[in-house]
Amino acid sequence: MAETLYIPENASRKEIYESITPQIEALISGETDLTANLANFAAALREAFGFFWVGFYLKKENQLVLGPFQGPIACTRINFDKGVCGYCYRTKETVIVPNVEEFPGHIACSSASKSEIVVPVFDKNGNVSMVLDVDSNELNDFSEVDRVGLEKLVKILENTI
Repeated sequence: MAETLYIPENASRKEIYESITPQIEALISGETDLTANLANFAAALREAFGFFWVGFYLKKENQLVLGPFQGPIACTRINFDKGVCGYCYRTKETVIVPNVEEFPGHIACSSASKSEIVVPVFDKNGNVSMVLDVDSNELNDFSEVDRVGLEKLVKILENTI
């Protein structure tokens, strides 16, 4: 198991995704513990991009519950009908929010969060089992490049659960 990521210097965000994808796959493919994989997945993303917050909310009964993450303390429970994470869970689609202040029902876990992308993670039955939540402290920080890169990484994660 690698203890460090190779992150190319002066690379575009797309090039960084291309570089870290096989590294994250190698990191989690041999491990069967979900918590360990989610923790390393979040840590790798935060290390590679310097995002403000990266983590998972897992479906538990009738809510999304905080799972492994990297960053400041966060909201512990999110109802399915609240916030960007709840919206992603309900629609089963990646959500990019350029300015969280303009998203109806946004949950402000941290006032430093300015933009957000949330990606659904599906179980083997095609149900959303969790969401990957990535926050930035910059406005309009996420694009189609992030959607494609994160969805590709999530597919790798889905193969381990």
